[in-house]
Amino acid sequence: MAATSLNDSPAFQRLHARHAETRGTTMRTQFASEPDRFQQFSMQAAGLTLDYSKNRIDTTTLSLLFELARERGVEAHRNKLFAGEKINTTEQRAVLHTALRAPADHDTLRLDGQDVGADVQAVLMRMQAFSEQVRSGDWTGRDGRAITDIVNIGIGGSYLGPKMVCQALRSFAHSRLTCHFVSNVDGHDLAAILGRIDPATTLFIIASKTFTTAETMMNAHSARNWFLQSGSADDLAKHFVAVSTNVAGVTAFGIDPVNMFPFWDWVGGRYSIWSAIGLSVVLLVGFTNFRAFLDGAHQMDRHFQEAPLERNMPVLLAMLGVWYRNFHGSSSVSIAPYHQDLSQFSGYLQQLDMESNGKRVSAAGEPLTTASGPVIWGDTGTNGQHAYFQLLHQGSDLIPIDFIAVLGASHTLPGHHAALLANCFAQAEAFMRGKTADEVRADLTAQGLDPAAVEALVPHKTFPGDRPSNMLLMDALTPATLGALIALYEHKVFVQGVIWGINSFDQWGVELGKVLAKNIEQELTGMAKPERHDSSTNALIALASAALTGK
Repeated sequence: MAATSLNDSPAFQRLHARHAETRGTTMRTQFASEPDRFQQFSMQAAGLTLDYSKNRIDTTTLSLLFELARERGVEAHRNKLFAGEKINTTEQRAVLHTALRAPADHDTLRLDGQDVGADVQAVLMRMQAFSEQVRSGDWTGRDGRAITDIVNIGIGGSYLGPKMVCQALRSFAHSRLTCHFVSNVDGHDLAAILGRIDPATTLFIIASKTFTTAETMMNAHSARNWFLQSGSADDLAKHFVAVSTNVAGVTAFGIDPVNMFPFWDWVGGRYSIWSAIGLSVVLLVGFTNFRAFLDGAHQMDRHFQEAPLERNMPVLLAMLGVWYRNFHGSSSVSIAPYHQDLSQFSGYLQQLDMESNGKRVSAAGEPLTTASGPVIWGDTGTNGQHAYFQLLHQGSDLIPIDFIAVLGASHTLPGHHAALLANCFAQAEAFMRGKTADEVRADLTAQGLDPAAVEALVPHKTFPGDRPSNMLLMDALTPATLGALIALYEHKVFVQGVIWGINSFDQWGVELGKVLAKNIEQELTGMAKPERHDSSTNALIALASAALTGK
């Protein structure tokens, strides 16, 4: 991306100086002296509200961060993204997931002679027609009964995206349909699902672009063999469909090519939920809701493309992340969604962020001289409070937090949602304010403790505060707001990749272990003679071989 080293950027150096200047300033004092801080540091876009006032920033720091964004060419790289230029330079591919959610009347975009928009709309129409057949009950299984269970078999983006979205939108689900997701090559994953479904009313979606992905195809063949134990090969076409581009492989498997839904090389796996990979979502919630999901993302795309950097939500999130990663030494970010239906969201973001920006060399192949992508982790909010929030509050590391909250509930249980939101807002306030030793001392004294007991407890009950967080709000968790939320994080990751000068769209780091695994698997199954590994690997192979063969 950017040609020069980040360290050589004048704005980067000025930010280092700014960090030193503001080291003693706390957010508590900033809120006390700036009563309009929320109005000053919050914004809305595509149905989302972002409160970024609880960050270690002021207007001067922000202006320097935006100056850095301009120095690093964020606007120019953004234009290349939307124009379909081949910004994935190591694979010579365009990155056009934004085209997957553009409306049918959007401006025509051609890529290597392909009318991208027309092809996308054609696949969407096929997905709509198929989903309407399944949801209406017109598509039946081998004994004439309607489909009740959908099993999506994929891995990486072909698993994390559909599973997360189906969970998030479960309140919109068809009452007859249940979605299951299999990714792990560990047979316990697939066996658990096969044990509770009826093959005569189950539809399998095999999601693999090449139809050769090792884990996916092992699970697919195991599911096929299980199905054939009680049915015939002639019935496969009623119960198996594919999301792939390999017509020959799909046909050989027994899937009718008419029921193969394609996508393209310019769709990266972690950006593929908007494509035919989202077929399970369409089946579960219906095409109208899926279209709203795409439209919500498109609204965020337009905002990212058109808004000035200073009022651009993805850019703001990205630059705040750079501020903590490169100037405060924060090596991770915690995601805290206060909504049970977003329980899979942090796992989804792990792949989106860490597979994209977990790089140690620049796009030009030069070693980075600054830190790049952070570790992403988290869980639903109140669960996290009783697990790892202790470390966030009083641990030795500074870990920024993204709170995500939904103002309206989709259930009718009294009292629950107010308690949920109270916990969310209180935690954000507590991270910002902390509790001083004097405040702890006063509370304990008021409780009647003797002075010695008070002083013994003060250091343990003191909270340093000044822990930064963002608060993302939506009125309701709908297909549109979920689409906007995902697109927001996609663009945040892209901007940070530009700042760090890396290619956010390849993932060579996943390949080495996969290659070695193929060799070791052949050794474990006796199909190849043992190679010379290190002593540890040799010993592990010997132990596993003995267990597998019973010798």
